[in-house]
Formats: sequence, C-alpha cells, structure tokens
Amino acid sequence: MPTSPDHFSLRAIALPAFGPSLLFGFGEGAIFPILALSARDLGASSATAGLIVALVGVGSLLANLPAAALATRYGERRAMVGAAIFSLLGLILCLLANSPWLLGLGVFMVGLASAVFLLARQTYLVEAVPLHMRARAMSTLGGTMRIGMFVGPFASAGAIHFMGLSGAYWVAALAMLGAGLVSLAVPDLAPKTSSIGKPAPRLSMSAMARQHAHVLLTLGIGTALVAALRACRQIVIPLWADHIGLDAATTAMIYGLMGAVDMLLFYPAGRVMDIHGRLWVALPCMLVMGLSMMAIPLTSDWVSLLIVCLALGFGNGIGSGIVMTIGADASPAAGRTVFLGIWRQITDIGGSGGPLLLSGLTAVASLASGIVAVGSLGMVAAWMFWRWLPRGRPLV
Repeated sequence: MPTSPDHFSLRAIALPAFGPSLLFGFGEGAIFPILALSARDLGASSATAGLIVALVGVGSLLANLPAAALATRYGERRAMVGAAIFSLLGLILCLLANSPWLLGLGVFMVGLASAVFLLARQTYLVEAVPLHMRARAMSTLGGTMRIGMFVGPFASAGAIHFMGLSGAYWVAALAMLGAGLVSLAVPDLAPKTSSIGKPAPRLSMSAMARQHAHVLLTLGIGTALVAALRACRQIVIPLWADHIGLDAATTAMIYGLMGAVDMLLFYPAGRVMDIHGRLWVALPCMLVMGLSMMAIPLTSDWVSLLIVCLALGFGNGIGSGIVMTIGADASPAAGRTVFLGIWRQITDIGGSGGPLLLSGLTAVASLASGIVAVGSLGMVAAWMFWRWLPRGRPLV
C-alpha cells in the first residue's frame, strides 16, 4: 500500500480491499433466488418461505452493534475471517436442513455474518484510503458487492442444472471459503493514537450515540430513507409488473436491465463525490429515485415500466456508496468502528421499515398509493441532504 496519499492508488489495495466483498456478494447472490424455493421444497407455506428469505436482513440488522464490538476487540481481519467461517457453517446447515426452520437458522447465520463482514470492510477502507479518494473507495466497495450479487445467480443457475437446488449452496460455500482465504491476507489496522502517543480511549455505544446524536438524527435518518427506498424498489417492481399483467420472464428481464444500469455507474459516482462533494450525488440520487418510484403507477405496459425502471436504476447507481461515504465522513477517528456500527443499525432499520410501510399502506389503501408514498420518502431524504449535508468536498 503506498505511503504517500498524493500517489495513492485503489488498484494497489484492490485484492485485500475489494476481493472479499466481491466473493461475499457472489455467495449471497448465488442463494438469494432459491431460498424461497428451498423452503417450499421442505414443506413451508408461502408466508413462511417469505419469512425465511427475510431472515438474511433480520440477521444483519441484529448483528450490526455486536459486529462493531467484535471488530473493535479482535480487529478487522479476524472479524472477516470469522464471519466467512460462520457464514460457511450457515450454508452447510442449509444443505443439511430437513425442515424449514433449520433452513431458516442457516439463512439467519448468513445474515449475521454479513453485518460483521461489511462493517469490517468499511472500517478498513476508511482508515486505509486517503480522504480525497474516500468516495471512490466506498462506491467501489458497494459496486463490487453489486457485481457479486448480479453474477452469483448465473453461477448458481449452472450448478442447479447439474446438482439441483443444493448446487446453489455449494457455489455460495466455495465463494465464502474464498472470501475467508483472501481476508487472511488483509493486514490489521493499527489503532488510532492520541496527541500524546497513547491509543485513543474507546467510547461505549451509548456514549458514542449521545456524543454524535445530531448527525445520527439528521444525516443518519436521511440515509435510512435511502435504504428504505432501495429495499422497496426490489418489492415494488415485481408487484407492479404482476399488477399490469406481465409474465415472470418479462419482469426478470426488466429487473436485470435495471440492475445492469445500476451496476455500471458506481465508479463515476464516487469520482463526482470526491471532486465536487457528496451533495452533488446524494441530491440527484434521491430526486431521481423518488420521482421514478412515484412514476411507476403511471406505467401500463412493459415498455413504459422498463423506461421508468431504467431511470430508477440510474438514480440508484449514481448513489452507489453514498450511505457508507456519508457515514465515513461523519465518523470520528477514535471509536470509528463503534460509530459505523450504530450508523449501519440506523440505515438497516430504514431498509427493514420501508417494506413494512409499503405493505401497510397497500393493505389500507392500494398498491399504487403505497408506491407513491414510498417514492415521496426520496423527496424527504433529498430535503434532509440539502439541509444538513455539507457543501463542497469534506476538509477533515
């Protein structure tokens, strides 16, 4: 890794910084499409199958704060290796499962591991990358996860052809094993020192939350709304496609093209944030996503829905890494891992709460009303970023 910030290159740390994330995303992407099918094969109802799929997110939500404690205590490298091993055990449990609940336990373990893994990666990049390239590093981290999630299903499809549904879990297990092996090569970060040369004192989570309450309750909530909009996007598109009579193949095609647009924009987005400031990306990201979401009920065929979804993918793509970048900017040097654990907890609550809001509004009103209401969250987030996100490039 270069010692001079002026000559720093992301390429120099690409394997240790982004390799584990790519493989972890690949593993998760390999199993996501077949989790519900596996549950149904084991005799689960549709509602139970949906719950089992949701356990990935539930596990991540519950593990954010413990993940911060683990990474602080044992270091980022050990935390990542441990997360990869724990996820591998969860996948083996999925392979051996003879009941839906045993499958659910394995899925839950993968969700727990993902929180530890992603928090350790974010902390590593914040410390290892100079400030003037931070957004590019964070957007690339988000981008490699998306690439893995995008490619994983194709790899698992090939394995399923020869091995049945178990093939997807074997693909994921190999990916998790690779992530753990690559993580072994990642150096542990030296603890931050104070001005008198001693390690900075660690703050408890409650003390950290009190000390940084303002930024957590403003920009933190803003990024939670980003997470809510992103989570709802994955639900809204297939529901509305079914509502207007599109078949599964057409829906998958629309979703795939949207994902391709999303995946291609992560590095340019990071570069814009580094050169011009975070607001240049955060504001248009939320405006485009919010307006695109609200436009979905106006579509009536596959062409119009595709156009809107491409716009939605563009908005999400330019926002790649924005949640992690804003969190990194707001985090203190002393106790950074603890702060980022709290930050991820807030954003994950948004990611979990968005679909619940959509479901409730759809139940009491209509699907179109629920979609418009969720889209309006983008407008609220845009206002919050305009109000509290610093203009220009961060100076500290």
